[in-house]
Amino acid sequence: MVSSTMRARRCAQAARLTAIAGLLLAGADAAFAQTAAQPVADASLAADPVGATAGTAVNDAASNDACNVKRPAVMFNRWQEDWSVLANPCVPRKPLDSLKYIPLGGDPASYLSLGANLRERIETNDAPLFGIGTARSDTYLIQRIEVHADARLAEHWQFFVQLVDARAFGKNVVTPVDKNPLDLEQAFAAYTGAVGGGTFKFRVGRQEMAFDLQRFIAVRDGPNVRQAFDAIWADYEYQKWRFIAYATQPVQYRNATVFDDVSNRNLTFSGVRFERQSVGPGDMSGYWSRYNNTNARYLDAQGSEHRDVWDLHYFGTRGGVDWDAEAMLQTGTVGNSTVLAWAVGSIAGYKFDMPWTPRIAVQLDAASGDRHPHDGRLETFNPLFPNGYYFTLAGYTGYANLIHIKPSITLKPSASLTLLGALGFQWRETTGDAVYQQPNQPVPGTAGKGSLWTGMYVQLRADWTIAANLVGSVEAVHFQVGNSIREAGGRNADYAGVELKYGW
Repeated sequence: MVSSTMRARRCAQAARLTAIAGLLLAGADAAFAQTAAQPVADASLAADPVGATAGTAVNDAASNDACNVKRPAVMFNRWQEDWSVLANPCVPRKPLDSLKYIPLGGDPASYLSLGANLRERIETNDAPLFGIGTARSDTYLIQRIEVHADARLAEHWQFFVQLVDARAFGKNVVTPVDKNPLDLEQAFAAYTGAVGGGTFKFRVGRQEMAFDLQRFIAVRDGPNVRQAFDAIWADYEYQKWRFIAYATQPVQYRNATVFDDVSNRNLTFSGVRFERQSVGPGDMSGYWSRYNNTNARYLDAQGSEHRDVWDLHYFGTRGGVDWDAEAMLQTGTVGNSTVLAWAVGSIAGYKFDMPWTPRIAVQLDAASGDRHPHDGRLETFNPLFPNGYYFTLAGYTGYANLIHIKPSITLKPSASLTLLGALGFQWRETTGDAVYQQPNQPVPGTAGKGSLWTGMYVQLRADWTIAANLVGSVEAVHFQVGNSIREAGGRNADYAGVELKYGW
């Protein structure tokens, strides 16, 4: 048993090493490609540029005049980057560009590009699961290293491979989302071609996918191990429309040894999706999916789960106003129980044209819970593959049996610094079901007891672009529990996290 003193010493040493690494990486900015902090929505596949005509970046006419070709930024999805611009001699060269663009033959659109990501985060949580049961205060370091190779062949083919090594140092309870020794994170082949006046895209292999604001289908970038799918993906883009079909088996992560991750043969997620630009003042998307789990367990049902998912999403901006609204209906069966569950989520904000560019916003979320246990109907919403930081990084709130209101204000004192302050108020949709934490963990002793009021929290966050390829973040959360959690043996909880992300 490692003593708390030794664990604290290790975490302090890890913190020093992380700080030193951050300073070294910040000094290396001139030597590496650009990157930018990515908001959650940037992971949406609606922005998927895979297989776009890379050769368009190579324009001889441009080299005759002023060079107007920009170096690509390091993106949230590394496979979306297009480094063929380095074939243009007018683009200024940086050290190690010979590894960012390795020509493959005489076609400038055919090349191999190498890259890497490093994320270090120190977290402390004084009351995991609100301190109920054996949960105790925990301070630890999580680390994620990713390296990738991206091969493009002319304008049509892409072969992408990404390896990951995720570790947790000093953590009391290590789960599959905390640790994944050297393994295959992504490995897929993609084809893009013109068909009938539109663009057809196809991917097959291990890949990540995310929809919209990642409320329910996410890359899961918040925890240490991201979620990938062994999948077949096809879409067709025509003018303002995009149609998508997908068949997937989520990856089952194991942390016993290297390269031991496998497809989860007990779980499948497949469906079809549409996206339409310019529907009134915004854009619209929707999808139907079938979620199958052969070994599902809920408080009021267990067995084989077959859940039909119906989702509609509408978002946009108009002047200083922005909005994002989503609704989901779930039907089907779990064992001998019939499923009827729902969820809605929305964020609306207004950005002021004044110093520090203040933006005020209100987030409203709700998800059904099971009102009457043992009645043959399961109403607990399944959040599917949720985003680890949609509420907060603390993970105190899960998207089931929930009513959630969160006003916030965001400030930008400079182009490189963003500050967020928020208050969250949370109730249960019904007292017949439990309080849930992320991703879908019931808080023991809360089902069928207490009041609707769950509690409130304060969230403070700062994001700082230290250099073009180095981003730092700090987040603190205090959760004030309601009587329902307190009567179950829980207490107030505090979380703090400090993070450095580097991309090359």
